[in-house]
Amino acid sequence: MDTLLVDSHCHLDFPDFKGREDELLAAMKANDVGWALIAGVTLERFPDVLALTGRFPNLYAAVGVHPDTQEGEEADEDTLIRLAEHPKVLAIGETGLDYYRLEGNLEWQRERFRTHIRAARRCRKPLIIHTREAAADTLRILGEEGAAEVGGVFHCFTETRAIAEAALDLGFHVSFSGIVTFKNALQIKEVASFVPLDRILVETDAPYLAPVPYRGKLNHPALVRHVAEEVAKLRGIGIEELAQATTANFSRLFGVDCYA
Repeated sequence: MDTLLVDSHCHLDFPDFKGREDELLAAMKANDVGWALIAGVTLERFPDVLALTGRFPNLYAAVGVHPDTQEGEEADEDTLIRLAEHPKVLAIGETGLDYYRLEGNLEWQRERFRTHIRAARRCRKPLIIHTREAAADTLRILGEEGAAEVGGVFHCFTETRAIAEAALDLGFHVSFSGIVTFKNALQIKEVASFVPLDRILVETDAPYLAPVPYRGKLNHPALVRHVAEEVAKLRGIGIEELAQATTANFSRLFGVDCYA
């Protein structure tokens, strides 16, 4: 394969992968996956993320506090901006809204989201957006906070075509995970067929959501190839063309020359 793939969203700092890093990077190479971005979920674990990017030149990072996180240090704008100054940090996130697991007054979650957007605008880095059962508020806050200035990606997309169109209108990319390979994921397959080729990314969200034929097993960045193969199939193009496009999209969005 002449063009390498990028896993645009994973969590290689999670305990599932402790001590297996060399094995995982070798598997990436064997499956033509050239790079991966590790998305931050807490500030406490972010040093482990940076340590991995220092150890492996083809790993990158994003800094943020996941919307589900209710314990630990809260991220203010200045802290996010300071951490984002590291040369391997390409984005702010993951951030967003998640109304699936949490109940009650979630204004704290919306304020955290606004903080991340403001930090991204100040440091001029794109956003990695997590949204689950909160699409309307996610889009509203992105609009109110001027997130279109920096753009970013709706990661692990599971919403409707209408939501994808709204994200695209804001200048965002759309990323597909292993869910797109699931037999019953018809809505997501439709969106993967529709999103313009120059706005698509692929990811694993490892250790979660392993693609078919590994569904239910531990996911890891090498398996992003199966996601890419499914998206290419849905669009009626070859894996080479899909890989070339998604790698170029990643490079352009996150301001990094993968082949440098």
